[in-house]
Amino acid sequence: MTWKVQAHWPKASSSFSESLAIIADELKANTDGQFELQLFGAGEFAKGGEIFNIVRRGVVEMGTISPGYILGEAPSAGLAYGIPGTFREAWEFSYFLKNMGMEELFNEELAKHGVVSRAEKVYPTEIVISKPVNSIDDFAKLKLRSTGAFQKFLEAAGASTQSIAGPELYSSLASGVVDGAHWGAAQGAKSMSLWEVAKYHMKPTLGLAMDTIIINQGAIDALEPDLKKELFHLLDLRFWKRTAEYLYKEKITLADGQANMGVEVMEFPVEVQEKFKAATSTIIDEERAKGGNGAKGADMMVAYLKELGYL
Repeated sequence: MTWKVQAHWPKASSSFSESLAIIADELKANTDGQFELQLFGAGEFAKGGEIFNIVRRGVVEMGTISPGYILGEAPSAGLAYGIPGTFREAWEFSYFLKNMGMEELFNEELAKHGVVSRAEKVYPTEIVISKPVNSIDDFAKLKLRSTGAFQKFLEAAGASTQSIAGPELYSSLASGVVDGAHWGAAQGAKSMSLWEVAKYHMKPTLGLAMDTIIINQGAIDALEPDLKKELFHLLDLRFWKRTAEYLYKEKITLADGQANMGVEVMEFPVEVQEKFKAATSTIIDEERAKGGNGAKGADMMVAYLKELGYL
């Protein structure tokens, strides 16, 4: 059996080769070749938000997306993607998704579309910019590529934003269509060659986000029980491994960028960080106002953040 898998990652992205390709290799090995994944890089069948639709319709059995691409399809998608300025450690967001039930709330809404989600990893989101930012006025002049709640977060501090698909990021930065972008953090910037045209790597981390693997429910129902069990066991185990691996590689990748690629780490000006802080509570309130599982998830997040001492 062979499933088609449409990634939102270009084949150059680290997550394509170091996550999706590994899942495919392990699934084939663990099922003695009975279950294979045919992988497609961003844009081969579809890109960005289009991937959800081709998985929903069964054009491909499986795909990867950012939940930020489907904010209009599921009220809880924004919370599943990640709210900037909330969690500070990857384990905090992982616990929220897997132990507290945020992933379940997200899946309740996706079930209406015949789609199932499994988190692929939790990762930091850090933006790279092509020009130095020394003041809030500098920041307000920027045009930045972003998605989901991170767009609102950046806009709250004065920047203008737009959504651009992964394969177009490099050319958009190189041509000046945008001044900055985030594609994960250090690994994303390196693998997508963004540091070639945007040398300023901004700290602190904007927040933690989640990529997800989505699967057509009909395709799941058609699987033999042992193959279905192996698939979900592998995906759930891979989430924890990939999250830890990703954080480790962030450290060494950024150090390499600074030492060998001319990357300069800069701090957002204090005034910009204050704008970010104010935006976080506004964004959570907006997620709550969506109702349904969006409201449930927002209340759960606020209670959790209070327990952690962040609110």
